[in-house]
Amino acid sequence: MDIASLIGVLLGWVLIFSAIMMGGPLSIFIDVPSLMIVIGGTIAANLMCFKLSSVLGTFGAMKKVLMYPLPTPTEEIERIVGFSNLARREGLLALEEKIEEIDDEFMKKGLQLIIDGFPGDTVREILDIDIENQMARHSEGKRLFDNMGAMAPAFGMIGTLIGLVQMLQNMDDPSSIGSGMAVALLTTFYGAVTANLIHIPFATKLGNRSKEEVELKNLMVEGIISIQAGDKPALVKEKLKAFLSPRARQKVEAK
Repeated sequence: MDIASLIGVLLGWVLIFSAIMMGGPLSIFIDVPSLMIVIGGTIAANLMCFKLSSVLGTFGAMKKVLMYPLPTPTEEIERIVGFSNLARREGLLALEEKIEEIDDEFMKKGLQLIIDGFPGDTVREILDIDIENQMARHSEGKRLFDNMGAMAPAFGMIGTLIGLVQMLQNMDDPSSIGSGMAVALLTTFYGAVTANLIHIPFATKLGNRSKEEVELKNLMVEGIISIQAGDKPALVKEKLKAFLSPRARQKVEAK
């Protein structure tokens, strides 16, 4: 689980609800028409902009951000160097026994390619295509959340206009002014909150996660190609250390 994302989501909502509770009952901030305008309108607008499968995949993207932390580059280097040691001692076919123990489908595919005897250039080309397709998928998910972040405040403003119109048309009926003002103010509130606590942060997080995954997979590709070329484990480690920050390199050197 990505602790930073979870803490951010919980902290943001706790602070908002705490501020509301300090000033009055929570019930005054609940308005079904306002929620319908902001949430329903945002979903409807995104259905017009993106494929149905992409919109439905929003929940999967949120789960990915919150639930699936990436392994660190240091961990991957240690694993790849271990594979390199095994391949140097027993040959590439010895890696076949290890493949079933690997959870990462990208790493599994790369090792299977070199076990099957594909040349290094072909292996790199195939894996690079995988990375490019992953970047395209992640880019669409980020664009969807960015779009939701832009749409939610806009629909909040639409709700505000609706509420003001309702209020102004019923100025002679004091009992209707409160409901009109509630729609007017709460839709703006809902739009701002959902945009800044859900859509925009998730879009940024998806972009960062995509960048981290690409860097990690490029590291894997270099390691797999080095194993296929028969490089010594020490040389494999030196090549892969280029992907690390100076502090992380010191940790790898210490092991």
